[in-house]
Amino acid sequence: MFARFYLSLVVLASSAFASPAARIAIQSRQAITPLSTAQIEAYKPYTFYASTGYCSPSTTINWSCGANCEANPSFIPVASGGDGDAVQFWFVGFDPTLNSVIVSHQGTDSSEILPILTDAEFILKALDSSLFSGVSSSVEAHDGFAKAQASTASAVLAAVQEAMAAHSTTAVTTVGHSLGAAISLLDALYLSIQMPSANVNFIGYGLPRVGNQAFANLIDSKLPNLSHINNKEDPVPILPSEFIGYVHPSGEKHIMDSNAWVACPGQDNDSKECTTGDVPSIFSGDENDHDGPYDGVEMGC
Repeated sequence: MFARFYLSLVVLASSAFASPAARIAIQSRQAITPLSTAQIEAYKPYTFYASTGYCSPSTTINWSCGANCEANPSFIPVASGGDGDAVQFWFVGFDPTLNSVIVSHQGTDSSEILPILTDAEFILKALDSSLFSGVSSSVEAHDGFAKAQASTASAVLAAVQEAMAAHSTTAVTTVGHSLGAAISLLDALYLSIQMPSANVNFIGYGLPRVGNQAFANLIDSKLPNLSHINNKEDPVPILPSEFIGYVHPSGEKHIMDSNAWVACPGQDNDSKECTTGDVPSIFSGDENDHDGPYDGVEMGC
């Protein structure tokens, strides 16, 4: 689906090698633990929502865009938007089974040039203070991802507030795959700041690195229960490189070649059982792993 474009980003590719020694030295190495069947299955509704982010608003809002949409039949749509080009598709709704508002953003479509250019804007910049009030200027994020998130931030916030009021819930879960995961991670931080009484969480798939060390630390403090799930030798999660200042937050779940899932503690755990250690460069990655399957689910509408 979209993974092909990332390998063409020569600047990123040339620097996407093993972690800087200084960061490895300060990483706490706790036990890597396997996930149970029940723990893996608990992610599946969110996996379908992340996949559904690729559907256009007209199909998503009517919830009739194929098997991945129909996998969560109790979902109640609230709002959607985007054009799949200048603005990624997105939707907001409520899942009564999960008792959570769901926010999903589309991943990159390699047939659309503007999303590709968005991903290529990898300069680290301070977050917009009008959206992320009170956040230190030392917290920096990928400029392209931040611009994509800002383009829908107010509409997403309004829809989330509407859904929370209509369904009497404080739970919000942002989901997405690849670029969609990056936007949704920024959304989760944004929503947690804009609505401090809400219980915001993030579950992402094939997440590229989004920000610097200060950003990863802030995410860890604001979203301590988040999960970013990486499939086998997917190279996208090792981009942009740690070498140019990017760091993943904690919460990685890695699907191994055996299809077993493990929880990788810390930020960018360099164990061979986790993505940073398993895929030291894009040349040891496999772009075919990017779209899944994630417990049997392939990304795409």
